[in-house]
Amino acid sequence: METTSRVGAQAPATEGAGQVPGARRTVDGYLLASFPWYGLDEAFTGPRWLMQVGTTADGSVEHGSIGHGDEPSVRSEGTLQGDAAERFAVVVTVAANPVRRSSDGTGVLEATSVSSAAWLAGVGLLSYTWPGQMDHTLRDDWLEQQTETAWVLADDLRSSDWAVLSLPVDGVPTEFHYRESEYGWVLAGSTQAGVHLGAYGRGMSAYGLGFSVVKDIAEYAAGSV
Repeated sequence: METTSRVGAQAPATEGAGQVPGARRTVDGYLLASFPWYGLDEAFTGPRWLMQVGTTADGSVEHGSIGHGDEPSVRSEGTLQGDAAERFAVVVTVAANPVRRSSDGTGVLEATSVSSAAWLAGVGLLSYTWPGQMDHTLRDDWLEQQTETAWVLADDLRSSDWAVLSLPVDGVPTEFHYRESEYGWVLAGSTQAGVHLGAYGRGMSAYGLGFSVVKDIAEYAAGSV
C-alpha cells in the first residue's frame, strides 16, 4: 500500500483473480499477522474457509480475508459460472496503520483506514462477478472501470451511495458504511481492537450479520469450522 498507488492497490492481484476458490489456503500467512483476525460470530454455523493475505513490500501482513458459506465459483471467459443461489460472505480484516516509512527507507507507506477496507471489499466482490453477456475482449476494460468505481465510492463514505448499518462487533453495536449493487453488497467499519473491517457477499443478507475475533485461525485451515 504505497503512496505511488491507491490504498490497497496491491490486493486485487491476490484476492479472487486467478484463484481457484475451492483450493484451501495455507494458514501460515495469517499466523504472521500482528493484529487479530475477524470473521462472522458464532451465530453463523456454516462452513468457514481461508482465502489469502496481503502484504506490504517488506513482507508485513497488512490485510486478509476469511470466507463463510458457499465458496463462490471462479469466473470464466465472459460468463459467470455457478448457481445464482450461492450464498457467501467474506470478512476482510485490515491492520490500522498510520503513514510510515518503508522498511528500506526509500518510500512512504500510506495509512490504512475504513476506506481501505471498503475498497478491498468492493474489489473482492468484483473478483467473483462477471456480466454473462460480456465478450471476453472487454473484460479488462470492464474490470478497470469497476475497480475505479469501487475506489471512488470507498473514498467518499459519507456520500449518498452509502447507508449506515449497525452490526455487533465482539458484542458491541458498531456503525458500518453499507451499500448494495446488482453484484452483491459491501460494508466497512472499524473495531475497538484496532483493525478496520470490510465485508462483501451475495445471497446472504448483511443485516443479520455479526463479527467477532477469530480465537484460533489455525482451525480455519481445514475449511470446516
